[in-house]
Amino acid sequence: MATLLSHLQQRPPLLRQAIKIRRRRVRDLQDPLPQTAPEIQPPSHHFSPEQRALLYEDALYTVLHRLGQPEPNHVTEASELLRYLQEAFHVEPEEHQQALQSVRELEKPVFCLKATVKQAKGILGKDVSGFSDPYCLLGIEQGVGVPGGSPGSRHRQKAVVRHTIPEEQTHRTQVITQTLNPVWDETFILEFEDITNASFHLDMWDLDTVESVRQKLGELTDLHGLRRIFKEARKDKGQDDFLGNVVLRLQVLTLMGWASPPARTCTAERTSGTPWNPALRPTQTAASATSSSNSSTSGEPPQPAARSPATRCTSTFCSSSCPTRSPSTRQWLAYSRLYQSLEFPSSCLLHPITSIEYQWIQGRLKAEQQEELAASFSSLLAYGLSLIRRFRSVFPLSVSDSPARLQSLLRVLVQMCKMKAFGELCSNTAPLPQLVTEALQTGTTEWFHLKQQHHQPMVQGILEAGKALLGLVQDVIGDLHQCQRTWDKIFHNTLKIHLFSMAFRELQWLVAKRVQDHTTAVGDAVSPEMGESLFQLYISLKELCQLRPSSSERDGVLALDNFHRWFQPAIPSWLQKTYNVALARVQRAVQMDELVPLGELTKHSTSAVDLSTCFAQISHTARQLDWPDPEEAFMITVKFVEDTCRLALVYCSLIKARARELSSGQKDQGQAANMLCVVVNDMEQLRLVIGKLPTQLAWEALEQRVGAVLEQGQLQNTLHAQLQSALAGLGHEIRTGVRTLAEQLEVGIAKHIQKLVGVRESVLPEDAILPLMKFLEVELCYMNTNLVKENFSSLLTLLWTHTLTVLVEAAASQRSSTLASNRLKIALQNLEICFHAEGCGLPPEALHTATFQALQRDLELQAASSRELIRKYFCSRIQQQAETTSEELGAVTVKACYRASEQKLRVELLSASSLLPLDSNGSSDPFVQLTLEPRHEFPELAARETQKHKKDLHPLFDETFEFLVPAEPCRKAGACLLLTVLDHDTLGADDLEGEAFLPLCEVPGLSGSEEPGDVPQTRLPLTYPAPNGDPILQLLEGRKGDREAQVFVRLRRHRAKQASQHALRPAP
Repeated sequence: MATLLSHLQQRPPLLRQAIKIRRRRVRDLQDPLPQTAPEIQPPSHHFSPEQRALLYEDALYTVLHRLGQPEPNHVTEASELLRYLQEAFHVEPEEHQQALQSVRELEKPVFCLKATVKQAKGILGKDVSGFSDPYCLLGIEQGVGVPGGSPGSRHRQKAVVRHTIPEEQTHRTQVITQTLNPVWDETFILEFEDITNASFHLDMWDLDTVESVRQKLGELTDLHGLRRIFKEARKDKGQDDFLGNVVLRLQVLTLMGWASPPARTCTAERTSGTPWNPALRPTQTAASATSSSNSSTSGEPPQPAARSPATRCTSTFCSSSCPTRSPSTRQWLAYSRLYQSLEFPSSCLLHPITSIEYQWIQGRLKAEQQEELAASFSSLLAYGLSLIRRFRSVFPLSVSDSPARLQSLLRVLVQMCKMKAFGELCSNTAPLPQLVTEALQTGTTEWFHLKQQHHQPMVQGILEAGKALLGLVQDVIGDLHQCQRTWDKIFHNTLKIHLFSMAFRELQWLVAKRVQDHTTAVGDAVSPEMGESLFQLYISLKELCQLRPSSSERDGVLALDNFHRWFQPAIPSWLQKTYNVALARVQRAVQMDELVPLGELTKHSTSAVDLSTCFAQISHTARQLDWPDPEEAFMITVKFVEDTCRLALVYCSLIKARARELSSGQKDQGQAANMLCVVVNDMEQLRLVIGKLPTQLAWEALEQRVGAVLEQGQLQNTLHAQLQSALAGLGHEIRTGVRTLAEQLEVGIAKHIQKLVGVRESVLPEDAILPLMKFLEVELCYMNTNLVKENFSSLLTLLWTHTLTVLVEAAASQRSSTLASNRLKIALQNLEICFHAEGCGLPPEALHTATFQALQRDLELQAASSRELIRKYFCSRIQQQAETTSEELGAVTVKACYRASEQKLRVELLSASSLLPLDSNGSSDPFVQLTLEPRHEFPELAARETQKHKKDLHPLFDETFEFLVPAEPCRKAGACLLLTVLDHDTLGADDLEGEAFLPLCEVPGLSGSEEPGDVPQTRLPLTYPAPNGDPILQLLEGRKGDREAQVFVRLRRHRAKQASQHALRPAP
């Protein structure tokens, strides 16, 4: 059985639940409305023009939206009824057209179909047992076909309800298990807007549950059941079976009266959709339409029953005198009570208001009727205010017609409060806007506390409380969005009440109090988990504050002003959390990177792209934070820049480690080199990303904000200096990143250098270094092709440093081998030429490092002969003598000249001064020993000595010595006169006072052919040998087979030992 109802507003989804006998019982309790007694209308001359125009519009609305198919002897065309109304009301054509146009623009009625699913007989058995578990799906499909057509005219669908009609508009009966003749007897209310193209669909299904084969075999009764098992095996598990459907075109349903029709397989009942009107009321008669039995699966609509006098819908004007209680009063009292107890369109309450107001003005209401009206006014007002107070739950936006229903309620209350009857009967009632405002304020507070209880955590704890508060704030934001977008317009248009402004003012105060209490409870010690919760809460509060109404809609200072100060202790935790998340993402990106270029034109890999996204996320977090305080915002930006630069350096370390990890398993050295080149390209891409920080973090806007707080140039000196330092460090990391690439070549370089040292003695040094030079030529050409100039230069620098290190190690291991040292020396010279590459490689200043210079000196020494080393030793002592200016050990004064004609070197030892007292008596017994060095250059000349002076620290020797020696050896580098000042000891060895070296090449007479004239005095400070040992002496000491070298080393070691036994003493 199905019944069509019509109303102006759509019912909420709650009516989509089964509305069974309870609805019928409620309807029986209502005051029965008279169906046959004519309604007495007052004479037309008693109506005011406004009331007459309203009555005329109601009549037009009834005709335009009439339902049903009239009988042949009745008026069928709406135009004829409209002309009849125009003549009856004596309306001019122009006025008639205006009223008709106004009525057509009004909202169309929304219909409800009341459908009762009774039973089904002889349905198909789909289960193995031969029975089914049937249930029905009901729904109305709107907008299908053209007027007058049928559902069968389009492509037939078996399951229209399940596959076409939205789920929220679908209704379902209970499942009747294991039967072929189910009985439901369930009633539903289905809503639709357009009856012209609407079709009622009822699909019947067999519920299938997932069962094992063993269970199905246990239910098997015959061969048909076995065939069903095989059929079910071909379909998805748990898929329901389609049993059939019923389709009814609502337009072709015949009209029924209020009496219930007899129950059939599918019965439809429809009443007029015209709303109640105190002046024009349509009467309803009944008829029935039946569909085929046994749940036909056909999509064709059922044919109507044979035409009878009952299949008609007529509208008549009824006129009589007013009864004791007028129909409008009875209708108001009944509807107002019904609205408070049952779901009912509030728009129906608008219609009796005009008649009641008219009767009040005419004074036709008795005292007891006035009391009833006053009680109904007060009751409806109280109930309406209670609904308004709870409008968030009573009119949820999840139901599409909620705004319209709330607006209808407000219109009813406004119209009721405007009535003179209401003003006189309820004179002590406050103005409606004031009552509604108070109700909204109370309801907002109650809603907030209800939401607070809803979010109350099950486990008590500060972290759980933070999560609950976050959920509460988000609910508040959502509610304010709804108020701003939907509810505020309704209340402002109806009552001039700014709901959004009022709700924001109330809710922000409540939220501020709880947030402040929560942050106080958290304190200054903020854990990472609590910091994350506080950050989400901070972001939500920023979003909440962004909703604040304009200054014209609010007064005073808001409680949430400067709320950011409550979160100051959490800032370090937020910054650390941002860094940790970014670091984890960088680590994960590097770990997943295979170091393969993304494309032919894109030389970097996936991790570089992920890193760019990671840095963009940091910038997004900074924009989210957007700290209001300028000075603190500056410090936060400094921290973000610092963390970003730190992440860049971490990425460099990780990507290099990843390259080493992947290269360790690569047997193909070329593939490993390609991966390492990608690493360098990734670092270059990172440098470009870091350079975009000023734009991503909006430094210009920050500089404008902090301009009045910071000193001029402070931002430039801090952020920009920090960025430049990071870029410089990143550039260093790029060069260092080439280290991994260089390591692949360093192995080959070390290998060839070791072979160079171990080659047999007969091979020439130039031939021995040839494999090393070929290896470098091939590898360096490859790297120069795959790397940019800057990175190639970095690679050369690393390789050069490593090569020097290997050469130093090789030179240290071959100190005693003159041949190997000579080969290393020649190799160093050729490597210098190779890495310079005629100006295309490293510049000279990059080649001639301290290591290179020291290695060059060491190799020159190691490759030299013993006599050459002795000569170099004296050269170094002469250099030491020239650099010594202090006379802490004393000094000697000599005059020396060379007479070329006699080939004699004349030395006049004048004196010594400020000698150290080496004897126990506080004095010394000095004398001077004179020798020409090196001895191999002057083998025939014996050492000379001066006389010994007793107890004299400033002896005057005034002795002359002549050495017969050719000029040529005297001119050689290292040739010198060694003056050794000794303290004579009678019982033991003489003590060393110091040594002085006079270079012979500077002696007058050796530089030219002329004889020297006046010979100047030369004062030579005394020196000691080096306490840590001379490297030349160490090389000579290692040459055990060279007697001359060993004699020289023993003498010099003895002198060094003597020097170490005497501490420096101040001159007397």
